[in-house]
Amino acid sequence: MTEKTLRISVRNLVEFLLRSGDLDNRRSGRRDAEAMQAGSRLHRKIQGRMKYGYQPEVTLKKSVELGGIPVSVEGRADGIWQDEGVSTIDEIKGTYGDVGRMTDAVPVHLAQAKCYAHIYAEQKGLERVRVRMIYANLDTEELRYFEEEYAAGELESWFEGLMSAYEKWIVFSARWKEKRTASLKELEFPFAYREGQKELAVSVYKTILRRKRLFIQAPTGVGKTLSVLFPSLKAMGEELADKIFYLTARTITRTVAADALDILRARNIRVKSLILTAKEKLCVCDEAECNPDHCPYAGGHFDRINDAVYELWTGETDAYTREVILEHADKWRVCPFELSLDLSDWVDVVICDYNYVFDPNVYLKRFFGEGTKGDYLFLVDEAHNLVERGRTMYSEALCKEDFLEMKRLVRGKDGALTKALERCNRHLLALKRECADGWQRLPQVGAFSLQLTHLASELERFLEYPDHEELRKTLTDFYFSIRRFLNICDRLDENYEIYTRLGEDGRFWLHLYCVCPAANLRLCLDRGISTVFFSATLLPVNYYKTLLTGEPEDYAVYARSPFDAERRLLLIGTDVSSRYARRGEQEYHRMAEYVKKLVSGRKGNYLIFFPAYRMLDEVYERCRGEKFLCVRQDPSMDEQEREDFLRLFEEEHEESMAAFCVMGGIFSEGIDLPDDRLIGAMVVGTGLPQVCLEREILKDYFAKKGLDGFAYAYQYPGMNKVQQAAGRVIRTDDDRGVILLLDERFQKTAYKKLFPREWEQHGYCRLDTLEQALREFWTKNTE
Repeated sequence: MTEKTLRISVRNLVEFLLRSGDLDNRRSGRRDAEAMQAGSRLHRKIQGRMKYGYQPEVTLKKSVELGGIPVSVEGRADGIWQDEGVSTIDEIKGTYGDVGRMTDAVPVHLAQAKCYAHIYAEQKGLERVRVRMIYANLDTEELRYFEEEYAAGELESWFEGLMSAYEKWIVFSARWKEKRTASLKELEFPFAYREGQKELAVSVYKTILRRKRLFIQAPTGVGKTLSVLFPSLKAMGEELADKIFYLTARTITRTVAADALDILRARNIRVKSLILTAKEKLCVCDEAECNPDHCPYAGGHFDRINDAVYELWTGETDAYTREVILEHADKWRVCPFELSLDLSDWVDVVICDYNYVFDPNVYLKRFFGEGTKGDYLFLVDEAHNLVERGRTMYSEALCKEDFLEMKRLVRGKDGALTKALERCNRHLLALKRECADGWQRLPQVGAFSLQLTHLASELERFLEYPDHEELRKTLTDFYFSIRRFLNICDRLDENYEIYTRLGEDGRFWLHLYCVCPAANLRLCLDRGISTVFFSATLLPVNYYKTLLTGEPEDYAVYARSPFDAERRLLLIGTDVSSRYARRGEQEYHRMAEYVKKLVSGRKGNYLIFFPAYRMLDEVYERCRGEKFLCVRQDPSMDEQEREDFLRLFEEEHEESMAAFCVMGGIFSEGIDLPDDRLIGAMVVGTGLPQVCLEREILKDYFAKKGLDGFAYAYQYPGMNKVQQAAGRVIRTDDDRGVILLLDERFQKTAYKKLFPREWEQHGYCRLDTLEQALREFWTKNTE
């Protein structure tokens, strides 16, 4: 059997093997990474200035054998040219730093160019070759050159040393993948298929096989996680994919994915998985400040990290949880967050937040940098959350008052920076004077982006100097906010609305608002081969297609519910309204009476959902002191208080418990309360977001596109929250429960057409008929 050739990027190779310095240097390193991404236009500009015969963007490859495994080392030189009979390899690096202060090329950058020089010299039979490093300031376009000439034999010996250091990684990776593939070929589904589950798994596999995207609406009880993971792993076993990214919006769903993998591992599969945890939750210090003065692991981190990764990766553990990472980081005295990032290169499944794939400020550049692609599968859990998360990721705003504050801090310390801040402030002041109605839509950002670019350059220069340490954190945060804004400026297109807004506190804002994130998300998805979006609430599916991919031809399936409808009572209360104009003593009293009758129907735990805390408090106060336990969600709950709140559902109570929560909050989705831990939910209102400027902008935008603007801005997001809240009741085949929807609007066709199929069997009630309906249901469903 012929061994499959492994492809290695020159850039990734040298960055991995030649790391040095302290962790503190990663701050500027990340800034340079952003600069390289933003500098492609400057690359082309520099290349265009070169004389006749200059070859830009030359692809270079070299085949080697490491431990008997064929490897292709590949990359692309920025330019190759001849001068006085000597071939020169150009490597261009963009930076926001002061290139005039550079004394040498960055070693990792030089190593990348030397790899290209070796490959080219070998291919052309050259005895000598020159390397020229070009550093370009992305703001001023100032250039700095570093040249060095090498003998071909010298480069060959140096390159062989690199390959020798990398051989153990390649050998273990290849052997591991053989073991992984063999085990996955034998994998069988671990349980008897539930109704609709096998069809769902087949749909996922076919989607991967065809390299397409799939939207899955799968009601509670189908077993979505296993139904998606199982065929994805089978596809990996058939070598249709090399890495799976399981993407979630919440910590609890990451745990569910990890548990599903453990279930499959019990069937003797070998798959290495990693849960990526946020830096703040892994950091061993009180504050995540990466320098040797504050962090005991920062000094010499890069001297130890490769050995730490190799030992963990090649050990017996296949599931790398937060606890495993922290224990191993402590053993090797390395940063646990950086350890997990480096380990992600070598594992088969990465379980992480959406940010690590989609957010332009956080995404994993090792996998998703500009021009990089891979045989990746993206499994997007709770995909309904990605709409608003996507809007947030690709939107930015700047506040005029922040520029004034920065100017106050640097006045008298740096004249050029002070003037740059003043120019930006004057521009925003002019926009503020034009903002007569509290907000104004703008056709473009205009010259302000040029002023910001100049300001960013001045801030970069100022921050290069060690003086004024007391200002460094404040100015650095401000600098990055400007860079993020400028990065979004580069993305502006028909999917954005630009507007100014005067806040109630008098602060003036300039917003770049991504109303439709599909184009930006699709750029990320195209770096993999296939994507599966799945959720219990993806209705209407065309709404989600429009906002998540913009591709109406993407596949979609609706999984049948395995749940016996006779075990659920779904009622619409027709004599209640949550409309703002109707809110008052009479409605609050009726809502409270509904709560009392609901929890009196049968002893147990109930969730009572409201559209806002004000209404929650009004009804909660009217229920306190009754013959059942009342608890409420607090908007300022910390993580421990949330856990304590959920623990109440595990405990035995002498009477029923009514837990008052808000729709769209932390307890309305992603929590699992099966069996008798929850037997009913009351959902008050249609979940419509509050009328606000951004929602009105969304409504107008989609209306101009010929779509239902009100539905896109208000109705669809609202009904999603309703379905998520109601979905807390039925979690397993054995569950029995009541779902009570309180709002007369649920009777209307516009809302009923958004009900999931499993809600087709529903009834209606009024306050005076509820008690009888509950009695009949619980009599029939009491064992």
